[in-house]
Amino acid sequence: MRYFKNTSWLFGEKILRMAVGLFVGVWVARYLGPEQYGLLSYASSFVGLFTAVATLGLDGIVVRELVKDESRRDELIGTAFWLKLMGAIGVLIILAIAVNFTSNDHYTNMIVFIIASATIFQSFNVIDMYFQSKVLSKYVVYANIITLFMSSMVKIALILSNAPLIDFAWVILFDSFVLACGFIYFYIKNNSKFNIQNLTFKKETALSLLKDSWPLILSGMVVSVYMKIDQVMIKEMLSSTEVGYYSASIRLSEAWYGIGVIICNSLFPSIINAKKNSKKLYYERIQKIFVFLILIAYILSIFTYFLSDSIIIIFYGQEYINAASVLSIHIFSVIFVYLGVSSGRWLIAENKTIINLYRTMGGMIINIVLNYFLIERYGIVGAAYASLISYIYAYYIFDIFRIDTRIIFILKTKSLFLKGFK
Repeated sequence: MRYFKNTSWLFGEKILRMAVGLFVGVWVARYLGPEQYGLLSYASSFVGLFTAVATLGLDGIVVRELVKDESRRDELIGTAFWLKLMGAIGVLIILAIAVNFTSNDHYTNMIVFIIASATIFQSFNVIDMYFQSKVLSKYVVYANIITLFMSSMVKIALILSNAPLIDFAWVILFDSFVLACGFIYFYIKNNSKFNIQNLTFKKETALSLLKDSWPLILSGMVVSVYMKIDQVMIKEMLSSTEVGYYSASIRLSEAWYGIGVIICNSLFPSIINAKKNSKKLYYERIQKIFVFLILIAYILSIFTYFLSDSIIIIFYGQEYINAASVLSIHIFSVIFVYLGVSSGRWLIAENKTIINLYRTMGGMIINIVLNYFLIERYGIVGAAYASLISYIYAYYIFDIFRIDTRIIFILKTKSLFLKGFK
């Protein structure tokens, strides 16, 4: 019941975020038009290729350690914060080098660096990890809702005042700052004995965290590449306008990815606790998560497939109708992304995070190769097929080829037929 209440808070916030985010996001897309919206999406995707360096793959690892030993709270949070901050600075340095290998003009690069600066404030997301470990996600929800409200008001004001494209990039940086302030406030409020001096960096703890998280760092970088590279390649091979069509469609499908992440993040402590008590209970809980997520994905995918044209016209208008064909294909990726997110928590629980690197690297390679051939021949529809095929391989087919992942392959297969654990 405790985990259900925690998940309810996150679901409520996610539904609100989807509703408000779609309303305001669609308004922004309509206001900017496919070309400028495509340029903003391209800049965000280009930054996204490198943001895994800032996260350092620490999220699940820190939650696991906090659940195991809460007495190390200040040590873990303090060390993780400084690691993430160093990672964010590393992202800016890498971007300063990477932009020299693109065809971007000065204006585009300005947008890229404004958006990238948001990673500095994302270092405070370590507080989110603490609330996850305590199953107190309502405070994370409070901070997110405040940020969502302020961000939405600013975006609406920019639209009404006919603001230029670059101002919408500044909003992304503003969002990260506000969210960081919210996390700090609720963390201090819920820790009466809080002392900032206790949040110190410990070299031994940092090395221990990085020892477990380095495969997740690499896999996170690989995931970022093969989730964002399509938009970067579309701009280089086609145009910013085509990126605008593609971004509009995948925004609607990727919006649902967060549901799977929320469920898994909230229930991850229950999986760790079940592993301590019973292997049978442990796999029962994993299977229940699989089945629940797949059921959601099936309903969503079938509904969207048959109504993709109407959905695009209702949300974005006739100007974006070229995005409908992409949406009808890309929406099926939700099924396999949910399998990937949930099985990723199993890999963390089993301390087999290196496998996550192998499967995502395979998916990335397949995605890049298919993008190269399919975008040239089929345009943005080819990019949608490339993404879907890569997800199917990485988050499902890959498990066939390893003995130590066969059990999770069997559970995934059963869940695709909506069957429970036995």
